[in-house]
Amino acid sequence: MQSFVRSFSVIPSIDSTNNYAMQMVHARLAKHGDAWLALEQTSGKGQRGKSWQSSRDENILLSIVLEPSFLVPTRSFLLNAAIGLGVFDLYKKYAGYETRIKWPNDIYWGDRKAGGILIENIIRSESWLFAVAGIGLNINQVNFPEYLQRAISLRQITGKDFDAIELAKELCFFLEQRYEALKAGNEKEILYDYRKAMYKLNEYVTFKKNGLLFKALVKGVTEDGLLVVETENNELEWLWGTVEWIV
Repeated sequence: MQSFVRSFSVIPSIDSTNNYAMQMVHARLAKHGDAWLALEQTSGKGQRGKSWQSSRDENILLSIVLEPSFLVPTRSFLLNAAIGLGVFDLYKKYAGYETRIKWPNDIYWGDRKAGGILIENIIRSESWLFAVAGIGLNINQVNFPEYLQRAISLRQITGKDFDAIELAKELCFFLEQRYEALKAGNEKEILYDYRKAMYKLNEYVTFKKNGLLFKALVKGVTEDGLLVVETENNELEWLWGTVEWIV
């Protein structure tokens, strides 16, 4: 069977691994399983146009090209869940059971952010041609900017130093396990494991929606990626981007 990672390249410095991977795809120079790890990003990308900050040589800044043609684009959350679980599996191995996935695609340890995932897609008509999965994971960094006070790294959790390049290669192994499970049709298992790994599952969280603050019980997620919560009166389903998680 073809390896999940076709090639693994280390780049000393780049604006964004996702940008680079997308450029390679558009130039027809990339195929499924091509991965790029940057030692430094000058303009790292996060969700909703935010930047991803990382110290040089200390963390995982990885993008992988995928060809999820076995899924229709409307089922995109399944890929998000599979990639999120692969990252979760690696972090949990070293950081332990306080590792969680904060909906939809952040990695948390306790109440602090350890990493994030950004998946960008190329879709034509109803065919999913390519996805670029960008992963940022805090590994050895111990000093974070003041506005990132809730960030945490594997070194801070364990007191140990890690080889970020070797850890990124190990991450690819965990991603492969989850991706191949999804490709084999194990969608229910992926969703079950994602729900079980969710941050604040069965706990009350303060949310902000339409300018109003209120508490709701986190119940899980639908197969379409909607957050399921319960208020005093109703069970609600929220689309990502329509509600702010305050805690």
